Amino acid sequence: MTELPFTLDQLRILKAIAAEGSFKRAADTLYVSQPAVSLQVQNLERQLNVPLFDRGGRRAQLTEAGHLLLHYGDKILALCEETCRALEDLQNLQGGTLIVGASQTTGTYLMPRLIGIFRQRYPQVSVRLQVHSTRRTCWSVANGQLDLAIIGGEVPPELQDSLDVRAFAEDELVLILPPKHLLSRGDVITRDELYQLRFITLDAQSTIRKVIDKILSQYGIDTSRFRVEMELNSIEAIKNAVQSGLGAAFVSNSAISKELELGTLQRVRIENISIRRILWLILNPNRYQSRAAETFTREVLPLFPNLLPDALKIPVGVES
Repeated sequence: MTELPFTLDQLRILKAIAAEGSFKRAADTLYVSQPAVSLQVQNLERQLNVPLFDRGGRRAQLTEAGHLLLHYGDKILALCEETCRALEDLQNLQGGTLIVGASQTTGTYLMPRLIGIFRQRYPQVSVRLQVHSTRRTCWSVANGQLDLAIIGGEVPPELQDSLDVRAFAEDELVLILPPKHLLSRGDVITRDELYQLRFITLDAQSTIRKVIDKILSQYGIDTSRFRVEMELNSIEAIKNAVQSGLGAAFVSNSAISKELELGTLQRVRIENISIRRILWLILNPNRYQSRAAETFTREVLPLFPNLLPDALKIPVGVES
């Protein structure tokens, strides 16, 4: 094959259409016209001599050939971005991009503080934060779409051998109540009093929910007896529901510092029970590590435990 039958722009367009589900939304995302997107797809299909999309439905659906090209296209585009970051490194942190990822709670409440510290020290470096589920974040590191990530759940078994996973801090999960709740008058409640509460939780498949259920069961507490009044899809929604007096909830200590200071939530401890989870740093040892990523890991991540209220530090370094 003397010439490639596709261009990087065509791969970007294919990826955008697959992500957005339509040619029009892909065009809007790429800031080009819809006819330009359609023409590029037609040219690509003609050059490859295969259809890439099924034209029958409302949503743009990839054919088998389309899925195959998208799979390899993602790898090609990721390698191109990696190449650009490596070239930018020649400027010795006078530019470049750092892409970090995190699972929901960590990405919402802690990573922005660390990124702020890094940006104060290296304002020329552009930093992007992607917040997704633990599983998706791990796959993004494995695929080279993220330089590094902080997660609170377990790395998928199929990725454990290919990623560098380091424990470096603990996050405490605490019970919160409305300030006017009868049980919030004291700092400690008994195990039996847990069964009297109405709970507001994340869905049963969430990482935090699984950690809480597992640890409480180890203490002999039957979480299936809990009165779950509501399942919500975000920590902010849960905190607002608790503040409104709708029930109690378990949340990360890092997520409630502002509310505790303002007195809009009350944290109570369970007698002789502590719920803690390990926070993990994940890297891909088979991918190029930019100077920005190495500097962030070496200089900024060690500050992470200091940002966790009442968190215990684990004596494990994060030096690269």
